[in-house]
This record gives sequence, C-alpha cells and structure tokens, in this order.
Amino acid sequence: MALNKPYIICVDDDRTILMSLRAQLRHWYREKYIIEIAESAEEGLELIEELIEDGKRIRAVISDWLMPGMKGDEFLIRVHQHFPELTKIMLTGHADPDAIRRTEQEAHLTCCINKPWTQEDFYEALPPDEGCA
Repeated sequence: MALNKPYIICVDDDRTILMSLRAQLRHWYREKYIIEIAESAEEGLELIEELIEDGKRIRAVISDWLMPGMKGDEFLIRVHQHFPELTKIMLTGHADPDAIRRTEQEAHLTCCINKPWTQEDFYEALPPDEGCA
C-alpha cells in the first residue's frame, strides 16, 4: 500500500540530476519507497517537516553537497539535529573532505556517494531488503 511506504527525500539544486536520481531509485527499489525531491536545502527541510507532521516515515535523506545557499553538509547536520534517526547520504561530484568529515561527525552521515553513482553505491547505503515494514 502506498500509504505505508517510507519516503526517500532527494535534495539537489540541479533538476536534471534530481529527475534522474528519482527515476533510478524508483526502478532499483521497485516502488518500495516513495521518492520525493527538493531543489534546495530550505525546500528539503520544509518537505521533511511536513512529512513528519503528517505521520509519514522517512527512510533516508540524500543531499548534494554543492548547492547555492545552504550546502549539503550544513543541511544534513540540521536534519540530524531535528531528526537524528534518519539515514543521511551525501551525493557529490566535488565535496570538500573536511565537509564530509564534519558531516560524519555532526550528522552521523551514513555515506558519501560520488557522482556518477551506481546501483551498488545505493544498495550499500540502503540495502534493498532492509527498513520496510
């Protein structure tokens, strides 16, 4: 049932990347999750808060690092401060190693996946047969 599916939230300022990521995640996980997208960290925070307020379950938050305004490390740290139980994944083509370390320490970053990503990258971070009730 769609109502019981957990969500994966993808945040990236590049709409083309977001659409590609959403399509691939839907295909790889066979509609196991509802994939939502946000084009900025601020939009991502609003989306997460709305879903939580509506009683929805969020399995993971995937964020690009290099975004205008709030970078992915700051975004994931904020997510962790409010929702520490969520799986947090950074997706990047050019993350600063210090930013990755800081996010690992302050947000319990699950992993950092480099662009271009592979199915195996996501299966390591979000095993396909884990986390759904």
